[in-house]
Amino acid sequence: MKIWIDCRMYSTHFTGIWRYVYELVSYLESHDTKNEYVLFFNEPHFSNYNVPNERFKKVLVNAKHYSYKEQTVFLYKLYKEKLDLMHFTHFNAPLFYFRPSIVTIHDLTLSFYPGKKMTKHHHRLAYNLTIKNITKRAVKIIAVSAHTKKDIIEILNVPEEKIEVVYEWINKSDFFEASPEEIEKLKLNFNLKKDYIFYVWVLREHKNLLRLIKAYSELLKEWEDIDLVIAWKEDVYLEVRNTIINEKLQKNVHLLGFVSEYDLNVLYSGARAMVYPSLYEGFWLPVLEAMAHSVPVACSNISSLPEIAGENGVVLFNPLSIESIKKWIKEVINNKTLRKKLVENWLKRIKDFSWEKMWEQILNIYNKIEK
Repeated sequence: MKIWIDCRMYSTHFTGIWRYVYELVSYLESHDTKNEYVLFFNEPHFSNYNVPNERFKKVLVNAKHYSYKEQTVFLYKLYKEKLDLMHFTHFNAPLFYFRPSIVTIHDLTLSFYPGKKMTKHHHRLAYNLTIKNITKRAVKIIAVSAHTKKDIIEILNVPEEKIEVVYEWINKSDFFEASPEEIEKLKLNFNLKKDYIFYVWVLREHKNLLRLIKAYSELLKEWEDIDLVIAWKEDVYLEVRNTIINEKLQKNVHLLGFVSEYDLNVLYSGARAMVYPSLYEGFWLPVLEAMAHSVPVACSNISSLPEIAGENGVVLFNPLSIESIKKWIKEVINNKTLRKKLVENWLKRIKDFSWEKMWEQILNIYNKIEK
């Protein structure tokens, strides 16, 4: 079978979909000796990708998501290759592609929280048209969690039997436990003088950072010896910085911006606890990254987070309640017995995830469609 994979989001320098695509291709290179693959790239990843053997071919298209080229150049390339099966690794696909395809749906965030990007009427129309079209035409849909599957059924009216849940994973070899010396050196570099609570990801509406900051402000009134560290891209959501100023937390909340993979590992290792107050996630890889570092986690009790964390894997709070967020952050920081129990439960839960398990499921989907 000749299979095309959309690799426009392919990279080792990001997590989420980018890493998902990278690990998928890597697994197929080393484990599938039967099928042929045509990989569609944008630059610079087209030039950086080295074709491993004669079963793999790379094609340059340079078509951005939601672009005119996506609907024309991409479409032309797909039909030119005469593929048996197309795997769209994200919902963005040409509207007039009618050959067999599967699609991975990572979340329906834009259906619930459009945010500040693509807010105009034609942007919303393009999103709704694109995601409804591909989920209708695809012969199989891969959902990254049972919660995402539920959303696909309810929001997009897709038959349940058409959807298969395949969990994501992280590359555990990319993570290491930093030494006390490395942690102290990094704290000095970032001017972190106290123990800290850690949050990592983008600063967007559904990430619920404003309530986290306000809950942390309330926590400081009871306990002054801990900081809040936030690492990732600020993007266009300036409300986070404004809330820090309004709450007079400039000395306590540290916005580190985008950090290197090495620094991220050390920040994880040195964290007193990880906190994820998100209102919506299709899967949420940072929870697994915290798991890889044996860091206790406090997170939302809604969306896919309880599903991914498993029973007793994390402390759950109501993300809409500042009081609940504060209460359970304090509990996970102070309660030594609870912290030990959470880490022990992580070690059990982690066995339920692996790249091998994930890609074996996807390869089985490929082969079932062929039959």
